[in-house]
Amino acid sequence: MTVKEVLRAHVRHQAVHAGTQGARAGAQGARAECGNVRADARAGDAGTRVEGAGQPVSSAAPAATVAAGRAAQELGIRRAEFELAVHLGLIAVVGAPGGGRPRVHEEEIARLREQPGFPDGLAERVRTVGTAEGAALLDIAPARFTRLARAGCVSPVTFYLNRYRAVVWLYLADELAAFASEEPELLAGRAPLGMRTMLESGADWRPRNWRSQRIDRLLNRTRDPWARTAVQASALDPVQLAEVVDDPYERAYLVRVRPEPVFGRPGSMAAREAMGELMLADDPDEILWRRVNLTLELDGAREDRPAPRPGDDGGIRTAPRPGDDGGMRTAPTVRAGAGSRTGTAIPASAAAPVPPSVRPGASGFPAAGVPSGKGLLARLGWRGRGAG
Repeated sequence: MTVKEVLRAHVRHQAVHAGTQGARAGAQGARAECGNVRADARAGDAGTRVEGAGQPVSSAAPAATVAAGRAAQELGIRRAEFELAVHLGLIAVVGAPGGGRPRVHEEEIARLREQPGFPDGLAERVRTVGTAEGAALLDIAPARFTRLARAGCVSPVTFYLNRYRAVVWLYLADELAAFASEEPELLAGRAPLGMRTMLESGADWRPRNWRSQRIDRLLNRTRDPWARTAVQASALDPVQLAEVVDDPYERAYLVRVRPEPVFGRPGSMAAREAMGELMLADDPDEILWRRVNLTLELDGAREDRPAPRPGDDGGIRTAPRPGDDGGMRTAPTVRAGAGSRTGTAIPASAAAPVPPSVRPGASGFPAAGVPSGKGLLARLGWRGRGAG
């Protein structure tokens, strides 16, 4: 039944009764499905929700929503824990009517409160620890924990700046416990030769793994081809980006449609600067891999629709100048099966680092018709140099 049909039937008692029964049945089915599907797959916009196959489901009357602060209070978690849960896809949020900060359906809160172990279970899933607490959790020395993190065995989920403006990485306690049970041999004894070689060369996979997980979660929140391209572009500096996306209108459009985290943007200038630096790939093979991913996503976006030009409805009003960011940012994304908590850590026994990013053909990349070999490298403009 469409929205118009529901509104027409609103004056007729029998139609209203039938619509109410259908809505209740649909809600019961959705709650039953949540036992087998991750909670983040139920996320959607206030006006349009994307479920499973991506078909929109319209509602005659918007469901009641609450602000993030009240939702965190009702779920028994701190605001920072709530924002991390949203980032991880554990809590579905919807856009506020007319803009504004995202809100949470009361049904979503009720669903989370009905889960076994509430409220401690949800709080434990978003509990983060630093180096000292993480080492204590694994019953190892802090120095060994740092070496495991630098080698990519465990991946940070977020960070903060201490009073010296140094980056302090935080890790999910759940993921550390899983690592300890899966790789107990790495917690004692001599480290594998490959790991020792990597660490002696000065490798540090913490920023790279954080970037990879962040990009994966943003990609899982949208199916729009240009928004997905913008996510891949966010890992490259302006010079690298211009070599892959040579059209200035396309680059400006990527800035406008780039999805941003719904919560947790750093507030201070120092935190914003640190975030900007950490977001950029800084190793030659990571830069190359991001350029490959960007090229593949860009091909799909161009096939879907061209970037707007001056004069197009909703397009860019003026031609972008060098260094112009293309105007005000927007995030016209539809949440579709929100992010999974898949890690990207490399095996500790690897003799050489391997890019932990998504592979071509995965996460929605086109598997067929992908350019390869010298043709692809030529399109990337890659000449075997490092970052910058």
